[in-house]
Amino acid sequence: MTKLTKGSLTVRDCTVSVLRGGEGPPLLFLHGAGGGGIELPFMTALAESYEVIAPEHPGFGESDEPEWFDNIHDVAYFYLDLLKELGLDQVHLVGMSLGGWIAMEIAVRDTSQIASMTAICPAGVHVAGAATGDPFAWSPEETFQQGFYNQDFAARAIENLPEAVEADDTWLKNRMSFARLAWDPRLHDPHLSKWLHRIDVPTHIVWGAHDNILSVDHAEPLAGMIPGAGVTILPEAGHFLHIEQADALVQAINSHIGER
Repeated sequence: MTKLTKGSLTVRDCTVSVLRGGEGPPLLFLHGAGGGGIELPFMTALAESYEVIAPEHPGFGESDEPEWFDNIHDVAYFYLDLLKELGLDQVHLVGMSLGGWIAMEIAVRDTSQIASMTAICPAGVHVAGAATGDPFAWSPEETFQQGFYNQDFAARAIENLPEAVEADDTWLKNRMSFARLAWDPRLHDPHLSKWLHRIDVPTHIVWGAHDNILSVDHAEPLAGMIPGAGVTILPEAGHFLHIEQADALVQAINSHIGER
């Protein structure tokens, strides 16, 4: 089984931690608000078919917090620079939650190096009438309870929390960076929906049927804003479907990319 190797990349005087490994077409994975830096089973599975490149965003985890890091647009431009720096072409762009939002911000700006995009329960777009939770108001325990459909996963995650998680430096750093990107307005860019028509690469939206953070009611309206976008709804899955439905998610990604 292919394992990812931890290293670093420096782009625009910003050094980011990155997990990288596997063989095949390049796949850039953009993590959610909880942070990256950990190889999850679905990433290992993807590395069987792709060269997986999974950075920690600027401001998160072991990555630098550069002076220019002010908003979600800065992160999108950073990743466009990263693609050029690495000389990557025909990259499969996959983003989870906050990472899905970043992926869309990238794609409305420039798809010249992107082969496809998969957005997994992405934040970023306000849909009238679609329920949205407020993770900024929740404790870490409540976030897991709201994020998982299968509460056995939530219980295990809570059990593994350090006693003083809210005093943990990495947790605080991730929390502050998430707030910088998504505090006001909450979890969306009011201008993004105006430009989603510019995404001209094959796009697939994947959502958990029981998402209590960003309800599944976002999925079809969002797909309708992106030309030709498809939708897959995974049953018995919440927001953290990349953990509780890892195999089904990998299958959805592979199916989408395989259609290219």
